[in-house]
Amino acid sequence: QLQLVESGGGLVQPGGSLRLSCAASGSSLDTYNIGWFRQASGKERERLACINMAGSLTNYAGSVTGRFTISRDNAKNTVYLQMNNLKPEDTGVYSCAATTRPYYASAQCGEPAMEVWGSGTLLTVSS
Repeated sequence: QLQLVESGGGLVQPGGSLRLSCAASGSSLDTYNIGWFRQASGKERERLACINMAGSLTNYAGSVTGRFTISRDNAKNTVYLQMNNLKPEDTGVYSCAATTRPYYASAQCGEPAMEVWGSGTLLTVSS
């Protein structure tokens, strides 16, 4: 059974960069489309990015387009989220999630389509 564990969160100054990792165990990640999500305190969870099984298709929320990059290394069973030019409003708990639903059928990692979730890692952007 697939399990996901996020890592790489922490405290970073505005304008800084950080890379989050989503490591999978229990199953091969290359049969899952993967999404990254963020939940800020008091707000609903927001879908940030999605990558298909092969890593050939990606999609981003408007709030992170041009600043965040999702990628994957199926040989390492890991998906990454590179975050640049971080802003205080990027603060929140970042979670990865997986789905076996086809990329477009899942609405490019729409939250209802996600089947397995990690527990999240906290990112705080503050000076």
